[in-house]
Amino acid sequence: MKEFTYNITDENGLHARPAGLLVKEAGKYNCSVTLKSGDKSADAKRIFAVMSLSVKCGDSVTVITEGADEDNAATSLKAFFEENL
Repeated sequence: MKEFTYNITDENGLHARPAGLLVKEAGKYNCSVTLKSGDKSADAKRIFAVMSLSVKCGDSVTVITEGADEDNAATSLKAFFEENL
């Protein structure tokens, strides 16, 4: 299991466009990808689950990868968050 925490800096938070891109990126990996924000968690491979977190600018999210290619997934997803959110 790998995990990292990221503070959202996009002024619109984790809205539809980056959420869709995140789901697409997470879907590339053969491992589970979970997002946690506050007391909620969601499967990062499901758009409605990601949107249900209602992540705003300034919120922090924890990304947890677990499975076959968790190392690659964690590295790529961290870069994704830094570039897009």
